[in-house]
Amino acid sequence: MTDQHDELGQKIALFRYGLISDLIHLDPKDREQEGLYKRLEKKAAKTYDIPGSHRDRVAAETIRGWLEDYRKRGFEGLAPKRRRDLGESHSIPKPIQDVLITIKDEHPDYSVAIVIDEARKVGSIDPAIALPPSTVHRLLARHGLMRKRSEQDEKDHRRFAFVNAGDCWMSDVMHGPAVPDQKRRKHKTYLIAFIDDATRVISYATFAFSESNTDFLPALQEAILRRGIPKRLYVDNGSAFRSHHLQLVMAKLGVTLIHARARHPQAKGKIERWFRTVRSRLLVRLSPADMASLDALNRRLWAWVEAEYHHTPHRGLDNETPLDRWARVGEQVRYANDLDLADLFLFEAERKVKKDRTVSLDGVHYEVDAVLVDDKVTLRFDPKNRKTVQVVFKGQRYSDAKPVDVHANCFVKRNKPGVEYAGLSGDQEETP
Repeated sequence: MTDQHDELGQKIALFRYGLISDLIHLDPKDREQEGLYKRLEKKAAKTYDIPGSHRDRVAAETIRGWLEDYRKRGFEGLAPKRRRDLGESHSIPKPIQDVLITIKDEHPDYSVAIVIDEARKVGSIDPAIALPPSTVHRLLARHGLMRKRSEQDEKDHRRFAFVNAGDCWMSDVMHGPAVPDQKRRKHKTYLIAFIDDATRVISYATFAFSESNTDFLPALQEAILRRGIPKRLYVDNGSAFRSHHLQLVMAKLGVTLIHARARHPQAKGKIERWFRTVRSRLLVRLSPADMASLDALNRRLWAWVEAEYHHTPHRGLDNETPLDRWARVGEQVRYANDLDLADLFLFEAERKVKKDRTVSLDGVHYEVDAVLVDDKVTLRFDPKNRKTVQVVFKGQRYSDAKPVDVHANCFVKRNKPGVEYAGLSGDQEETP
């Protein structure tokens, strides 16, 4: 534990030094042209990836304090001080966090004290649970709910809502509970979800063992099969959302792919609120049977979505249910009836065909047509079911690649001069 703390402390000290390094030896002429505090304010206006913290901003006074610490004690003075009460729990239970965040999100003008009072009124919170204002303030600040809004902020952060179903979907990933895999080993799950902006209908959601392309794209395909093709898809900046393959699929479908600004949680408010609903209304009620496997967890998820969530009046929809709103504004949804989605969503990889007419894909060797030797071909495949691997060269599809059967190849007759029997090629010798 000590080693982990020291390692994090070093990272924090390095971050702080990086922030003040250009101020340590500031030339007096520069100080006259631009005051120190103006420089500090410029640094405070930027966002950072801060080690060991959910915050992304640092106050000007805090930076000035680090500068003084460095001048007094050098680099060691930038390391965080160990808390005397280290090991004691100061966290607020997750369901209560969701209540606090929801209240502040819906009432931006509420002070921290009013948010706490309202949470105790509507959240049925045990009076014994402490809600220190400073802790609640940090919680709300981490979710971008405590910033003062300038006129420019109001322009950038104003609420929006599309009119028709399918105008815009939002997608994100939430960390879920751990469940056993097929080998009975527990793995953390990820909830991949798509929500329709105009109706709050969940186009599709599924728990998976990863948030990579191999799980995200099949989930998107299922969402389109169920609820049509959206005009826009609003996503985060994770690797799965930035993949070339996702961009290619969206372009083929005519979907505008929009990425949220980094460290801008307000932009994904609707999907974030739905995740809070999942945590407070579904996850807290899961039984051991619901968590016996990934399939069991997903069955419970969809039973809740279809039977409860979609039929519950929503304040953001003027107390209409998501399904009622969909029925009213879903006439213009474009469904994928005339598209082969399974083919369109296939993954692609380029490979050069070797002299022995084989290609390698994730450690598995495949045979292709002999006429493609030395050519660079495109392999199209389903990463979760590689029974069929398509081979495309210059826009033309050739015979599907087949896994190499080394044993069967021993008995293939080679039409090569000087060899009159099966099983041996011209450059092989017969083993006695």
